[in-house]
Amino acid sequence: MSEFDDATALTAHPDGTYSATLSDDWSIGDAVNGGLLMSLAAKAVSDAAADHHPHPLTFSAVFLSPGAPGAATVAPTVLRTGKSMSTAEVVVSQDGTERLRALVTMGDVSAQAEPIRKQTRMPAFAPIEECIAADNAPPSLAQAGLLKRLDLLMDPETVGWAMGQPSGDGEMRAWIRFADGHEADPVALLTFLDALPPVAFDLGAQGWVPTIEFTGYVRAVPAAGPLAVRLRTSTVTGNLLEEDAEVWDSTGRLVAQSRQLASARFPS
Repeated sequence: MSEFDDATALTAHPDGTYSATLSDDWSIGDAVNGGLLMSLAAKAVSDAAADHHPHPLTFSAVFLSPGAPGAATVAPTVLRTGKSMSTAEVVVSQDGTERLRALVTMGDVSAQAEPIRKQTRMPAFAPIEECIAADNAPPSLAQAGLLKRLDLLMDPETVGWAMGQPSGDGEMRAWIRFADGHEADPVALLTFLDALPPVAFDLGAQGWVPTIEFTGYVRAVPAAGPLAVRLRTSTVTGNLLEEDAEVWDSTGRLVAQSRQLASARFPS
């Protein structure tokens, strides 16, 4: 069992719900990483849906309150089961308080992976040996449990914000994989889509940047090896911004993408 397997372990109950334990090992600040909650929800839907629909294809969620270390309940409701896809609603809650509510479509992503008719090309990333490890992050981030579970290497061109010099470009790039060597699968891609520091930091934002709504797509089973992640934003109004994430595997194939709306605090 990997650390990720342990963190997303589920116990099924006769009423169709699942119990899980959220760990501080996967936290950023006081909140358990939202990406981990999404992976946990997808695993519950996969178990509740047809056996031949093992992978999340789409995941659309609203985050209603921050997850905290401790017991959690995951309640999937299968809405439709077809030959190639199943769709379900799933709620993650703690002590009766909803943390996340999502609509998830499951299927076999490998059946939709070929042929590649068009995809976004992987941009230039700094070589892994030239990137900056999360150990060198600002103290407020370096002690986060989540970053200890990941081997996260930031492209040096996109870490000025960590030294108090945000570029204002609204882009981050990094190589990522699990620190224990566990290879990412389609469910883990949901965690990686929400694992980097918020792109709002590159615009000078400060403090927590909560996700309001998230929509993600898994496009292929990733090949073994480190994944490349790019975050970008193009529009910021008031305290709201969108964050677009793209993930490529070690072969240069786009394997996941997402867009989320987030709320950030910017200096006056």
